[in-house]
Amino acid sequence: MSPFNLQTCARPNILALDPYRCARDDYKDDGKNILLDANENAYGPALAADAVPVTGSGPGSSPGSDPATLDLLGLHRYPDPHQQTLKQLLCDLRTTHAHTPKTLSPANLFVGVGSDEAIDALLRCFCVPGRDKLLVCPPTYGMYSVSAQANDVSLVRVPLLPAPTFALDTPSILAALSADPSIKLAYLCSPGNPTGSLLSKSSIAQILAHPTWNGLVVIDEAYIDFSSPESSLAEWVTEFPNLVVLQTLSKAFGLAGIRLGAAFADPAVAALLNNLKAPYNISSPTSALASLALSDSGLAIMRRNVALLNRQRDRLVAELPKIKGVGRLRGGTDSNFLLYEMLNDKGEADNTTALAVYERLAEEKGVVVRFRGREHGCLGCLRITVGTEEEVTRFLGALERTLKEVRGEGQVPADEEEKEVAANAVVA
Repeated sequence: MSPFNLQTCARPNILALDPYRCARDDYKDDGKNILLDANENAYGPALAADAVPVTGSGPGSSPGSDPATLDLLGLHRYPDPHQQTLKQLLCDLRTTHAHTPKTLSPANLFVGVGSDEAIDALLRCFCVPGRDKLLVCPPTYGMYSVSAQANDVSLVRVPLLPAPTFALDTPSILAALSADPSIKLAYLCSPGNPTGSLLSKSSIAQILAHPTWNGLVVIDEAYIDFSSPESSLAEWVTEFPNLVVLQTLSKAFGLAGIRLGAAFADPAVAALLNNLKAPYNISSPTSALASLALSDSGLAIMRRNVALLNRQRDRLVAELPKIKGVGRLRGGTDSNFLLYEMLNDKGEADNTTALAVYERLAEEKGVVVRFRGREHGCLGCLRITVGTEEEVTRFLGALERTLKEVRGEGQVPADEEEKEVAANAVVA
């Protein structure tokens, strides 16, 4: 059994933190109270009534058909500081009983401004600046290192095993945790970014069961809904007090613009994160839109769109190897992006070639992908987000022409290039 002890793992000043309280911690706005507690403008926001969306106009909804509605004229009031209704919807989504008979509750939740707020909040909760460390497994999401640097937290890097598996090097991770008790957090991305590979449940279980390490395992599941059903380990936080699972509505739900993320955790860990946060960190429009997306109609739309994207993902996997100059798939297919090598004229994965293809696609073809060749194990690689059917068709044509040009095998006439730039959609 893990020796995880919250009282000795978390920073003492965070354990002793007296969270900000407002009157609505005790007296929630039920629509009947006269609210004279928070210095709000009782006349409402500076928005014309006809300039805001109609109540109940969420995607796929009809008035009154969803548990949340959009009432932008309520913007003069501070939002619900606890978001219990939204948290319950997230719990309902992730309680699958695929991994445990236990059930998630709102006490297991922290909701924040995207996953990034939780990534930063965990560092502030558990890592003493200048002393404690964060373990990461490159190649991985770049914000882990950015947040660590901002919080003066050192990184311990244990690279993933080589492509195409990009699996956890579990023995090396366990050895690193045994050797250095100042490591307080391990951030693991599943499916990985930029790898697209789902991490092994058994490997994660081994790390959680480390016999001496007093720290938290944090699984970032931003892309989990593009993987197989019931892949999420969110409900596992009811079994492991040293596990945190991060999720977001930015990817499969298509709501990157509302910045809504969640951290599933043991209630004691979730309480620390909630104590630390700003009192009204989730805006009312964000909460309403998120609740619409988590309703039955919203979930149906999400799953339909994921199915469409996964079909195009499979198409890319089938078509990309047919293009001369495209190398191996260097990761998995559990996300809405793919990691592919670009080959030089010797048939070798090559950063010079990949960078030239990346730049030409963006500057001459109007197609933007991501160059990932400087990340560990990703030599000569581009990360390609899956787009719509039309976007994928245009991307495949643009990539084939660009690779020919980079190899010096032909140049598209200038007038045709101009037409292409104007026509092509962005595939980011």
